[in-house]
Amino acid sequence: MREGNCLVEAFNQTRYRISGHSRRNVQVLKEAFQSIEGQLESDMYGGGKVIEEFQEKMASYLGKEATIFFPSGTMAQQVALRIWCDRKGIRKVAYHPLSHLEIHEEEGLKKLHLIEPILLGDKNRVVELEDIVSQAGDVSCVLLELPQREIGGQLPDYNTLVSISEYCREKGIKLHLDGARLYEVLPYYQKSATELCELFDSVYVSLYKGIGGIAGAILAGESDFIKESKVWKRRHGGDLISLYPYIISADYYFDLRINNMERYYQEAMELAGFFNKSYSAFTIPKVPVSNMFHVHFNEAKENVETILMELYQATGIGWTGSVKATSDSSCYFEVSIGDRYREIPQAELKKAFQMLDERMKAIQ
Repeated sequence: MREGNCLVEAFNQTRYRISGHSRRNVQVLKEAFQSIEGQLESDMYGGGKVIEEFQEKMASYLGKEATIFFPSGTMAQQVALRIWCDRKGIRKVAYHPLSHLEIHEEEGLKKLHLIEPILLGDKNRVVELEDIVSQAGDVSCVLLELPQREIGGQLPDYNTLVSISEYCREKGIKLHLDGARLYEVLPYYQKSATELCELFDSVYVSLYKGIGGIAGAILAGESDFIKESKVWKRRHGGDLISLYPYIISADYYFDLRINNMERYYQEAMELAGFFNKSYSAFTIPKVPVSNMFHVHFNEAKENVETILMELYQATGIGWTGSVKATSDSSCYFEVSIGDRYREIPQAELKKAFQMLDERMKAIQ
């Protein structure tokens, strides 16, 4: 068995995990449905009380006129960018070189919508106003991802967001928020979702990444934008006959976890501090700005995987099931703090970091 597969197997046997809320199994749906009292009618092709009330709830939370549920964020964001391009008559949008649309969607924006992306700035840092001014002159929309996942969840400061928003409105460029992890950045900005979203013309949020639902996304904006989005949702095949399992789980876990984001943020800073005090690891960013960050090692991926498997067996704590090589002599993995972190006994966590230092010193 390959080393990476061995790591996954060892990770799956651990009792504790530093990331996430719970194991992704059908128990997630069972717990959500236990909260339902009496009879509840199913939605039908995107209509009905169960889905409409949830959409209204999310519109209020985000401070937008209306929202619409999509089965996936990929679908929601392609639809949003298509609408903005059609309205302006320019098939160009601008976003970070490591945007989800650019590296994870098999060129869906180009192949399905014939939209040309303009890549902003340097892939190793967040987008700045200067990048937009110099590179996004003839586009319909600028997309900002908050936080920028592929570089450790980094964020521009709030004043930069305000400046970008003002510039785009002055130039007639729509500003779209890839807010898959929007809830998790609010503690850093010390802003409400409404305050942050008012800087953007359209907003996407995930219903599983931060709150732990099954799947799905919300797209938010003005009423006429959402009305047009419904047409594109139907064209994309997003109007399944029933979507209530996604809605019920999203609603349940939103209420359960939305007020825990400050705690996850504080715990992320605590854990990043442990890594940065260790002999062999460092985090990007050094001080997290959300509940997520990347842990880097100046050591070969295979060596780190071997050490992690030893830690898992000795402590029962799973750090990750996936280590990615950045070069022949360095690697990293992602951390995203949720409910499970506080379950870890501090003595075992301390033991894991001590073992990490001992093992890394032994191979260097």
